[in-house]
Amino acid sequence: MAALTTPQRPAARAVPAPARRPGLVDVTGSEFIKIRSVRSTYFTLIAFILAGIGFSVLFAAGQVSHWGNSQSGIGFNATTPTLIGVVMLGELIIVVLGALTITSEYGTGMISTSLTVMPRRVVLLAAKAIVFTAVMLAVSLPTSFAAYFAGQAIFATKHASTTLSDPNVLRAVLLAGLVVPLFGLLALGLGAIIRHTAGAITSLLGLIFLLPLLAQALPNSWYQAIARWLPGGEALHPIITTGQSGQAYSSYLFGAWGEFAVIAGWAAAALILGGWLLYRRDA
Repeated sequence: MAALTTPQRPAARAVPAPARRPGLVDVTGSEFIKIRSVRSTYFTLIAFILAGIGFSVLFAAGQVSHWGNSQSGIGFNATTPTLIGVVMLGELIIVVLGALTITSEYGTGMISTSLTVMPRRVVLLAAKAIVFTAVMLAVSLPTSFAAYFAGQAIFATKHASTTLSDPNVLRAVLLAGLVVPLFGLLALGLGAIIRHTAGAITSLLGLIFLLPLLAQALPNSWYQAIARWLPGGEALHPIITTGQSGQAYSSYLFGAWGEFAVIAGWAAAALILGGWLLYRRDA
């Protein structure tokens, strides 16, 4: 009698767990690897440090060398000159890094790979902004303090230096280090909008330099109403001064924190528009 055999079932294969969608933390780590693996990042940051501290030293040395031939010692404020290099020169350098943070991927075609790995485009832009801000704050704040102390060491030879405990000096040093990353974020937003490095940088320079100059052609009442809302020009003066209200230059400007908020608003608006366009347009 033939034995009955039961056909064996094939062994069940384990179903792989669904892959976890990359989130903001994952993309932030990836963006940090990107920004630190590019040599232009280091060149730009080194140039920013040298420009900020170098200008402070050169300006202070020049002022001291002409001390006997001018009235520099009368009513002279030693804080603002030591921070001009960080803010005025620093913004010119950092906007390049801010724009390259996203436009370099459009130039090389890497943006398609980035969007394949992270299809949530707004999250990708947010991660770039977070990483850029963290890197810049780690550099700009120490540079601001270093430039300040380097300049004060020279002014101290004429007994004209200030200290951080003097009224509003610490505020000016902090804001000088904080405002520079805002210009980089503004460049990042414009880079997401324009998608071209030269175009983003040119547009930003026109916004912070050319637009305030063109506004000066308006009637005084109009200019004074507009100047406080511009992201450059006279609006930068209250940020690095030590006046009680930041109005040591022009009474129609907002105070130090007010003008800082205006520049932050411009950066936020550029990032929001850039994120919206990144979401709506093809790569």
